[in-house]
Amino acid sequence: MNEVTVVSAIIPCLDEETAIGQVVTAVLKQNVSEVIVVDGGSRDRTAERAGTAGARVIVEPRRGYGRAIQAGIAAVRDDADILVFLDGDGSDPAEFISDLVSPIVAGQAVFVLGSRVRGSREPGCLAPQQLVAARLGGLLLRLVYGASFTDLSPFRAIRRDELGRLGMKEESYGWNLEMLMRVAAARLPALEIG
Repeated sequence: MNEVTVVSAIIPCLDEETAIGQVVTAVLKQNVSEVIVVDGGSRDRTAERAGTAGARVIVEPRRGYGRAIQAGIAAVRDDADILVFLDGDGSDPAEFISDLVSPIVAGQAVFVLGSRVRGSREPGCLAPQQLVAARLGGLLLRLVYGASFTDLSPFRAIRRDELGRLGMKEESYGWNLEMLMRVAAARLPALEIG
């Protein structure tokens, strides 16, 4: 990494007006160079509140989580070194962005995943199907790729140049799993925090 690492945060959103302003504000306090909110056609004031809080808002009229993420990636600054991804509903702890980014800046990893199932968490913060999906996804990634991810969490960071080489294609909610599969298949240095 260069002396000044440029970090861009990408937040896909759909009808998140209640939380998005606070999320953008919290992310901007984490030494992030820019916040891009990709609005997937919200029927509320998500885009307005994100912009007021300091985000650059991109509208992706086609539905799909992966499409929103890809629109955000296409919109980041040309000099962005690290991309951070998180949801706009406030469920991802923005105060841990530095924990995601620091190992990448230090050259210890290319990809860092923020796990929702490791460590302590508030009771009921994850739905039972999220816990099952995390365990099943982690098991499959371990069996097929030898990877040791415990979660399919959207909260993650990756070096931009390496992300570009992964060849991501998924346009729906499978984007998070596809990224983990491609990171594992490429044997990129990866860490998980929780």
